[in-house]
Amino acid sequence: MEARMKNPAMVLPDAMKGIQNLFKAMNSSTVSQTTMELVHLRASQINGCSACVYGGLASARKAGETDERLGMVAVWRESPLFTDEERAALALAECATRLADRSSDAVSDELWDELTSHFDEGQISALILMVATTNLFNRINAVTKTPAGATW
Repeated sequence: MEARMKNPAMVLPDAMKGIQNLFKAMNSSTVSQTTMELVHLRASQINGCSACVYGGLASARKAGETDERLGMVAVWRESPLFTDEERAALALAECATRLADRSSDAVSDELWDELTSHFDEGQISALILMVATTNLFNRINAVTKTPAGATW
């Protein structure tokens, strides 16, 4: 498969500056890099973004994630391989990605309570920004038909 066009963030350089600033902000948090990568991977799986799943797997491995755990991200609820903290982050990734699946709150009070029992406000902010930025990437890649393995 070949992309329809260059990535819009490469065509419009100011967009890339904004994206880089989002990553700088996210990386200033104390959420573990592996948790951030799991969140990115799960949102990308839900959206069917092959470019982001491909890149997310490589980034997660680079951050120290194992193939065993990466293979279980899609079924994290049934897997004993994830901590309660990671489960809360993965649940956030799913809820914030599947906004249209909710009839009321995007994130239930129960999930919010679980998040706040594991993460502080800065960490939750980083997780929310990771989900939102991942969804941005997924939509850009889907529209432009960016193939797996392509880099920005």
